[in-house]
Amino acid sequence: MSTGPVLDFLLPGDPRTLTGGYIYDRRIMQGLATLGWRVTVHSLDSSFPSPTSSALEESRSTLEKLPAGSIVVIDGLALGGMPDVLREQSGRLRLVALIHHPLASETGIAPARRRRLEQSERRSLAAVDKTIVTSRWTMQQLQSYGVPSERIDVVMPGTDPAPLAHGPGTSSLNLLCVATLTPRKGHAVLFDALAELRDRDWHLYCVGSLQRDIPTVTALRGQMERLGLTERITLLGEVTQEGLAQRYAQADLFVLASYLEGYGMALAEALSRGLPLVSTSAGAIPETVPANAAILVPEGDSSALANALARVMDDPTVLKDLTRGSRIARDRLPTWNQACGQFAAVLRTLR
Repeated sequence: MSTGPVLDFLLPGDPRTLTGGYIYDRRIMQGLATLGWRVTVHSLDSSFPSPTSSALEESRSTLEKLPAGSIVVIDGLALGGMPDVLREQSGRLRLVALIHHPLASETGIAPARRRRLEQSERRSLAAVDKTIVTSRWTMQQLQSYGVPSERIDVVMPGTDPAPLAHGPGTSSLNLLCVATLTPRKGHAVLFDALAELRDRDWHLYCVGSLQRDIPTVTALRGQMERLGLTERITLLGEVTQEGLAQRYAQADLFVLASYLEGYGMALAEALSRGLPLVSTSAGAIPETVPANAAILVPEGDSSALANALARVMDDPTVLKDLTRGSRIARDRLPTWNQACGQFAAVLRTLR
């Protein structure tokens, strides 16, 4: 039997979910296990971060059953919804918050709910011993929540070695967007921008769940119809790892019109393939993406996005220069081994 350090990891919903946050959690847990940690995953109810009463009781019971002194990492989607439960366990357990971005910064939520989420997350963060974030930008946001800087550690996501993208081998510019179809990812802005460029030769492939936010997907399909882009945009939904690798390989340009990113793992993945980028300057994106590999525009500005895309489509030297910058950047990206080592180092300070 292994005698390595023990870690309990709490997160809401299905740990296999294909979003950046869940992928980060999985890769960190896998890496910690490789480093000798005995990791137990506790899947909480998917109603978090606005949990039902039964979901809160489940989370309370889960934490109460853990031995005193246990190190417990709680994903931010769950952590922000359970301040009273955490306060009860503060001091008995060594609690670690894992925050990808503040809950209240999510796009499209009502002001009253935004206020409730911020208040709840502030209280939750005050109850933990340590907070791990995925970017300096997120660290700065939490400092404004009153979290002392000495209690925050930045552990950026890693990337895997990947072959360079080679494009589709056609004259049409192959655009790729990898993002769950939710308001925060800005697909509507991207579609509006592309509608201004109908006279150019391009096709957009969107990889990302079509089930997590069905109203948004329905609205986007309607937008495609109105704009006359149903033959120019393909919504692929979730794809296999092999299928995603193929999409990256066949892309000419990666695009993401996100309103907020706590790091931007899909952007880093595109960089690992040497792909040029057009995205926004929202959140941590300027930290993740070097200026010589991307054109970044203000979030929510479809005209600025259209102008950026037009520059790439109309001037081959722009695409060539951005590609060169991306290929330089790919060699400087953090690896998952480095990320897991840094995460373990933070946890060891609590033992």
